[in-house]
Amino acid sequence: MTSAVSARLATRPGYRWVVLAVCWAAFTMTSADRATWGPAAGAVGADLGVPVAALGVFATCYYVGYVVSVATWGFLADWVGARLTVALSIALSGAFMIGFGEVRSHAWGLALQLLIGLCAGAEVGAGSKLITVWFGSARLGTAMGVFMTATSLGLVIANAIVPTLVQEFSWRASYHLFGAVSIALGVAAYILIRMPAGAATRATGREGLPDLRPLLHNRDLVLLALAGFGALWGTYGFITWSNLLMVKGIGISPVTAGIVVVVFGSVAIFSKPLIGVVSDRVRPSRQALSAWILVAFAAALIAFSFARTPFAFLLIAPLLGLAAYTYSPLMMAMIPTASGTRLAGSATGGVNAFWQLGSAIVPTVLGLVFATSGSFHVAFLALAAGPALAIIPLLLIGRGGRTA
Repeated sequence: MTSAVSARLATRPGYRWVVLAVCWAAFTMTSADRATWGPAAGAVGADLGVPVAALGVFATCYYVGYVVSVATWGFLADWVGARLTVALSIALSGAFMIGFGEVRSHAWGLALQLLIGLCAGAEVGAGSKLITVWFGSARLGTAMGVFMTATSLGLVIANAIVPTLVQEFSWRASYHLFGAVSIALGVAAYILIRMPAGAATRATGREGLPDLRPLLHNRDLVLLALAGFGALWGTYGFITWSNLLMVKGIGISPVTAGIVVVVFGSVAIFSKPLIGVVSDRVRPSRQALSAWILVAFAAALIAFSFARTPFAFLLIAPLLGLAAYTYSPLMMAMIPTASGTRLAGSATGGVNAFWQLGSAIVPTVLGLVFATSGSFHVAFLALAAGPALAIIPLLLIGRGGRTA
């Protein structure tokens, strides 16, 4: 029955937008699931008797699982089919979210955070593969721009809903709610998603065990991995440390610092689709456009390092947010162009897993830099080094990184 429903939908002219909407919704939900921990952490710690200093271990367990899942689920998308991968991963993530809402011990909490993370990274590779297949190179920038808003919107959703749920009910209610919605999206994905005729085995979407050897020798994918590592170094370093650095390093109020970060993050909701439309309509080289954005990103971080007043921070924040987010849809679109559609899931998953190392390492490094120097300026120069150095491998990418 589900195959018949999706088969009928797949014959309609606008069906590719259904695929994009389902992939985007799944990616948004896994992003919201990930972001739930931040506003719920204090209540979780108080309930389970976990000291504040140890709460970070929960997040670490999640991200260990997430990095592994980004790579492995992308491979599964190429092997057993992207449709099944998206549906199964989001449903399992929801089940483990509900399970975490029932934990009564520290050890089980850590185990379930790891399991949630092990399911949450599938949408990156599997969703990208589906979008690549259905939209093709000519419309890929716009589709990826819309798809990548999920990470920012998930953060907004979690921070808008979870604090109220914690206050009115309990932290457990937020995990139960988000978990249930995730399971429902998994069912919807299995019913609604279908691969186009000729892209995979028609009935199941299975494509056979993929041969990953071509990816290991793909120079452009290696360069993209290095470029994304440096770019995310700047983006996630800012997200993690900017608030505290403004408060401790400059002395502005926590409320003002929070407003600066909100302005920075809000820009992403419209800037990602915008840059995707520009790349498809104007059709510049995605490689060159990404490089110019990284130049602007590094320059904005350096300018931010010289700011000393709330007005200056608020003036730079939207420009910084624009540069910190718009490279990601372009670089995501470059991955399947470099790898080819057949291995798009594995390539996107593997490259993104390497990118995530940048976001995982930079908080520790930046903390050491600030602790050693005591300088707001030096800390942000260290942050700017990531996107600045990322320009080098990006410019070395050959034909595989250019807009077709």
